[in-house]
Amino acid sequence: MTVIAPCPAFDRGSFRDRSGRVFSFEGRVFRAISQSASADWDSISAKTFFVTAMQSGRVVRTERSPSMDSFAKSEGFAAALEHERLPLISWPYEWSFSMLREAALLQLDLMNDCLADGFILKDASAFNVQFRGSRPQFIDVGSMVPYVSGQTWDGYRQFCQMMLFPLMLQAWKGVHFQPALRGSLEGIAPDQFAALLGVRDFFRRGALTHVWLHARLQAKSPSQVRISQSMQSSGFGKSMILNNVKGLRKAVAGLQWKPSASTWSDYDQSSEPVLRDGAVKESFIENVCRNKRYSVVWDLGCNQGRYSRIAARTADVVLATDSDHLTIDRLYQSLRSEDNRNIVPLVVDLADPSPALGWRGAERPGLEQRSKPNLIFCLALIHHLVIGKNLLLREVIEWLASFKANVVIEFVERDDAQVRELLRNREDVFSDYCRQSFLQSVNQHFEIQDQRVLPSGTRTLFLLKPQ
Repeated sequence: MTVIAPCPAFDRGSFRDRSGRVFSFEGRVFRAISQSASADWDSISAKTFFVTAMQSGRVVRTERSPSMDSFAKSEGFAAALEHERLPLISWPYEWSFSMLREAALLQLDLMNDCLADGFILKDASAFNVQFRGSRPQFIDVGSMVPYVSGQTWDGYRQFCQMMLFPLMLQAWKGVHFQPALRGSLEGIAPDQFAALLGVRDFFRRGALTHVWLHARLQAKSPSQVRISQSMQSSGFGKSMILNNVKGLRKAVAGLQWKPSASTWSDYDQSSEPVLRDGAVKESFIENVCRNKRYSVVWDLGCNQGRYSRIAARTADVVLATDSDHLTIDRLYQSLRSEDNRNIVPLVVDLADPSPALGWRGAERPGLEQRSKPNLIFCLALIHHLVIGKNLLLREVIEWLASFKANVVIEFVERDDAQVRELLRNREDVFSDYCRQSFLQSVNQHFEIQDQRVLPSGTRTLFLLKPQ
């Protein structure tokens, strides 16, 4: 029998920058870099601001990797770097408002630090930032290049389209930015965003300069002449870049999104089932996490992260998802204040999750391709998926079983007050939603390891092990 040795594999979303490309090998993450990028790395890796940024976690830890140089050279590159591996990859269209704003501020602060030491960020894609828990981390070290006197910031338009305009859209208009970023990986074009604004909006900070003027410059470039070239002809230089970055930072920092409430944002504090059953559920979850170590935990419908925090005591990473934007934004803010480094909250609608997007449908993989849980929480959720989202009960169970992970699931009986509320004023066509059908589907895919009827009497927790 011939054993085929594993080979390095290029990331299918890392190809747009010709000076470097990310690849993985034996669970480690590397970057093949060109001759010029190698020289740039030698320069910037010795800079105090860069070393400090890596040590603080603002920039991903990176070092030379001579052992992978031969592979890099075989692919037409000059050398290789190794990056510290992130436990979870997420996309900007899965972030909350506060997460996108923190990522934008990190980019601007690094841009300022670069310029102060003779470097510049050649691009400003929102995909250059990831989250390690509640902390944004810059991952594209190859975009930091030496500043050349007289050059402009080519990443300005990209920053506006992928960060500034989406934040303005939500802060000024109350419209969630995720659909716009999911609909176009390039973000919101200046002319499109300008068309959404009213007269009063142009008196807001940054609207005149970063929206209206930007859109006007775009309109004057029908033959795809870069915006930066237009600015350069007007004497745009380093001091103007610094002023621009300063103005952008004030604009971003001043953006606020503060809706008073949403459907689920106060659920943990006011919901009768939570008040009744919460303590027993906590005890059940604690026992599950104590009896076995789970490195990757998914908390689906996490709300304010009550059970995510229990799992985070022992897990490497906890993915906490909820479809309610305000709930996730508040969770992120609380995790940020705690300096939590292993819970990543994301805005995810399980009935319509982020698909694979980009070139050949593989540039930005879907969530299931980016994370493999070995424990899943599905608490007070399944009735919302089946009755609220019209999903089939057996398919929800099959989907959970597809991960081959242990599952803690809470079944809510039909006579529960919340199920009755979901069925109010609509025809009850959900004959599949009952305990018998639930147990039948569960027994086809799992072994029931433990179960506990909650104090409410209408809810039961199950610990399931895949067959």
